[in-house]
Amino acid sequence: MKACFSLLAVTFFLLPALSHANILVGGDSVYTVRKGDSMELIGARLGISWKRIMRENRLDPQKPLKKGMTLRVNTRRIVPTVLDNGIIVNIPDKTLYFMKDGQVESLFPVALGMVPQKDSSDWTTPLGKFRVLMKQKHPSWYVPKSIQAKMEEEGKPVESIVSPGPDNPLGRYAIKTSLPGILIHETISPWSVFHFRSHGCIRVMPEHMEGFFGKVAVNTPGQVIYKPIKIALSEEGRIFIEIHGDPYKKVRDLKAAVKAEVDQYGLSDSVDWQKIGEAMKEKSGIPLDITADHNKTYQSRRELHGQRRTD
Repeated sequence: MKACFSLLAVTFFLLPALSHANILVGGDSVYTVRKGDSMELIGARLGISWKRIMRENRLDPQKPLKKGMTLRVNTRRIVPTVLDNGIIVNIPDKTLYFMKDGQVESLFPVALGMVPQKDSSDWTTPLGKFRVLMKQKHPSWYVPKSIQAKMEEEGKPVESIVSPGPDNPLGRYAIKTSLPGILIHETISPWSVFHFRSHGCIRVMPEHMEGFFGKVAVNTPGQVIYKPIKIALSEEGRIFIEIHGDPYKKVRDLKAAVKAEVDQYGLSDSVDWQKIGEAMKEKSGIPLDITADHNKTYQSRRELHGQRRTD
């Protein structure tokens, strides 16, 4: 990583040891604009809405970015769940979490399957447990029949196999999972990361995929989950909630889902429901402090987990 990105490297590659789910990582940091950067590319690289970055840095959309300028960014997020060893992909937050020895070793933004549309093919990324079946450098892309049909419909040349090279959508690295047809692979379209723009596969920025590919072993377990609502406790004992949109329309009643999440930790009397209402309205994907002003702060994460109901 370049020196200009060193502060953010802590968030994506050198996280402290974490042994529980529902904890906060990341924080306020500074990003230095690189040559060739655009706002969409910066947002994709950091896993942050580029519109939020512009708004919080009061940038004029009519003025181009300049190499070397600095941007304030908030990379804070809540880890949705933890495996002893393995991969978690949470669809609503468009993030892959890599766990090793019960710790979050790295996390980074990904592109996922397109949001369902009426009268169109289902390109969503499927949920479920999986294992890594194969790793391949410089892979060939065997184009699925459904995508061949789309090529034909759009009047494009229909290809059944795309050889390795700069035009191969799989990039230089591909990891085959046991989920039918689903790969975790490098992308040649980095601006698509942190969006729902794939045909179901999990796309990764080149700078993240290279290191990840070397760490992941064949037979590594993983799971694709759908958790748009996350709650965590800070080191200072403050309660945070992180709410994302519902891209695949799986949450019938957001208010009820949030209440259920709060209730399972026994926190109903310890949170400010007005703040929660604002978080539900915004769905910013940024952890927000929802601690009630009258509430004592918890002294440790263990106390929060001790409050969690098991029924």
